[in-house]
Amino acid sequence: MDAIITLSQLYPAVFYSLVFFVSLMVGSFLNVVIYRLPIMMERSWQQEYQSYFSAGEPTPNDKNSTASEEVFNLVKPDSTCPSCGHKIRAWENIPVISYLFLKGKCAKCKVGISVRYPLVELFTALACTFAAYQFGVTSQALWAVLFTYILVALLFIDLDKMLLPDQLTLPLLWLGLLLSTQHIFVGTTDAIVGAAAGYLSLWSVYWLFKLATGKEGMGYGDFKLLAALGAYTGWQGLPIIILLSSFVGAIAGILIMVIQNKGKSLAIPFGPYLAVAGWLTLLFKDAIITTYLDYVL
Repeated sequence: MDAIITLSQLYPAVFYSLVFFVSLMVGSFLNVVIYRLPIMMERSWQQEYQSYFSAGEPTPNDKNSTASEEVFNLVKPDSTCPSCGHKIRAWENIPVISYLFLKGKCAKCKVGISVRYPLVELFTALACTFAAYQFGVTSQALWAVLFTYILVALLFIDLDKMLLPDQLTLPLLWLGLLLSTQHIFVGTTDAIVGAAAGYLSLWSVYWLFKLATGKEGMGYGDFKLLAALGAYTGWQGLPIIILLSSFVGAIAGILIMVIQNKGKSLAIPFGPYLAVAGWLTLLFKDAIITTYLDYVL
């Protein structure tokens, strides 16, 4: 990695361009992760349920029993059009460009394709390039790009399914702790305290809310995500993450309830706000703390 960084420092524009185009391709893969990972988890839960309650024999009336036996992962089956089943060819799967070339429609049946796919790709590329630029041509930039990839997947999965998979939050947490041993973002002590404090803070809020109301205010995935963010930003970044996510989440929640004309019982995922706040804190923690100390205190 040091050799790559040294070479890239001679041509920083090439480095940032490479980050952008690689992130476009990764964004295309993230679309697959966002769609398929929750389905893979649901099928795994169904199989575990059937195995426990019926000794591994599928229930005859279970419509999903046959589908659960088919190969379904992040690689297989090949991507197809949801309307006509047309197999997506390589030239139809070029990030953003294919969508524009096909005018947002399937090459075979001409049914419209959701604009979200190219937007996720472009969002991933822009966010990663900005993160890389913020850290400069350093090893920090490469790890920040990987950090961004995982947060993008978590953000959209939580928006769609109100789910923060352990398959993403736990590796993010352990990677953050490992990086702290090399002082990539923060030191080991700050990372460990940040991870523990991040988990326990939301865990405490969860149980206080449940004891007071008898309801669950958030999921355990939120605890794990904040723990992971604490491992990257240290305990010093946790107040910023909590304040930013709570403030934006409260405003967004009120707007959603007003627009959708639903009451207080409307469930709103908190993970996306944590993810955005954590990403901003990783990039601007020092600037935010300095500004606070200079102008607020």
